[in-house]
Amino acid sequence: MPQPVEIVEYDPRWPLIFRQLSAALQDRLGPLVLRVEHIGSTAVPGLPAKPVVDMDVVIPAGADLAEVVAALRPLGYLHEGDLGITGREAFSAPEGAPEHHLYVCAADSPELARHLAFRDYLRTHPESVRRYAELKRDLALRHRDDRSAYTEGKTAFITATLDRARAEAHRPPGRG
Repeated sequence: MPQPVEIVEYDPRWPLIFRQLSAALQDRLGPLVLRVEHIGSTAVPGLPAKPVVDMDVVIPAGADLAEVVAALRPLGYLHEGDLGITGREAFSAPEGAPEHHLYVCAADSPELARHLAFRDYLRTHPESVRRYAELKRDLALRHRDDRSAYTEGKTAFITATLDRARAEAHRPPGRG
């Protein structure tokens, strides 16, 4: 049975959990990994979230995926495919590990670019963080037992935020 959607206040331990998990991954993957990014709501200071750390392992190219899958297996990560999202490969977390979602993305993946643009925009726009927090709390109350509806309810906000992030990135310096 799926767990209910639960949004909790920001936990300052989330970045620490990310750093611990990231260090283990970088040690295991060595030169296969360019970097590990903390993404999602737990990567935005002050933003309430589901207590699950989201991470993107960035690899040089999609052609490296098979080697990465094999290297992650001994750590207990199992490849689940792209789960319908092109450019992002999902892995189930090992038993006993802190709660987290692990994704592998090639450096040129549009999905990686989306993850980073959304995170970075929220990190620099507190009013958007406030609005997103309100939306997430409301959706969690209305769709506590329906993760798909919860996720779908965030789509318009995420799309609009990404549009603003793109517009800001292309705005000439000194204009704001």
